[in-house]
Amino acid sequence: MERAETSPSRRRLLKATALTVIHYALLPGPRAEAHPAPVDHAHALWEPASEANYTAAKRPTSHPVDLVIIHVTQTTYKNTMPVFWNPAKQVSAHYVLRSADGRVTQCVREQDIAWHAGNWDYNARSIGIEHEGWVDRPECFTTVLYEQSAALASEVCHRYGIPKDRDHIIGHHEVPGTDHTDPGPHWDWDRYIRMVNAV
Repeated sequence: MERAETSPSRRRLLKATALTVIHYALLPGPRAEAHPAPVDHAHALWEPASEANYTAAKRPTSHPVDLVIIHVTQTTYKNTMPVFWNPAKQVSAHYVLRSADGRVTQCVREQDIAWHAGNWDYNARSIGIEHEGWVDRPECFTTVLYEQSAALASEVCHRYGIPKDRDHIIGHHEVPGTDHTDPGPHWDWDRYIRMVNAV
């Protein structure tokens, strides 16, 4: 007959718990001290990207802003945020919108240059807006997502004097040199531009 396993000691349990806490403490997260910073869009939640993932600037003085670039995350909202917090990723966007409720989260101040387009010139002159979803899943593009995104894009266009048209509100796939396809064939550009102009 085999000897029965004894239950783990209290010391072993405490040690394992401490290691778990240390592991989670080391995961990248938002900079707590940055949460009170003012946002550019009144209804946005502030969840700052790592300072290693964007270029500090003084736009529009240092660089004119004349484009809005529409992106789709190709993952969940929850999984997008840690990417922007991680300094090793070298990527960010000014805003991320959640599909289910249109929640707007700002990750980079508009005066700064987010690294979202894969093209320095386009990064320097644009505001990047990420939308939770996948290019091949039209159900991610909810009415509330379109509404909140259109209101945000309209406000950005108004702030910088950007025309509210397809020459100035473009998809990531239209950036020269990109290999991205977002926002994809299910993004309703006619509806979106109408909504941007209706705000």
